[in-house]
Amino acid sequence: MLTVKEIDAAKPREKPWKLHDERGLYLEIKPTGSRLWRFKYSLNGRENRISFGAYPDVPLKLARERRELARQSVAAGIDPSAARKQAKLERFVAARD
Repeated sequence: MLTVKEIDAAKPREKPWKLHDERGLYLEIKPTGSRLWRFKYSLNGRENRISFGAYPDVPLKLARERRELARQSVAAGIDPSAARKQAKLERFVAARD
């Protein structure tokens, strides 16, 4: 399980690398120094990933909360990435009207 201290101490490398938390959540650290929360999950035999935002804008606690919501969706058979895209499309259509 990750700690804020470990996250803050992580340095960029030549290639992107990952700091794993638990239950599919990890922090991807890019060579540019950006740090992105990602969640890896499997649904219907396919492996997928969804992003939860950049650290420190999205702190560790919030990333874990978002992971749990995504895990609940996956357990219910709902693809969290597809659900997010659908919600975004609905907001766009509503804003146009």
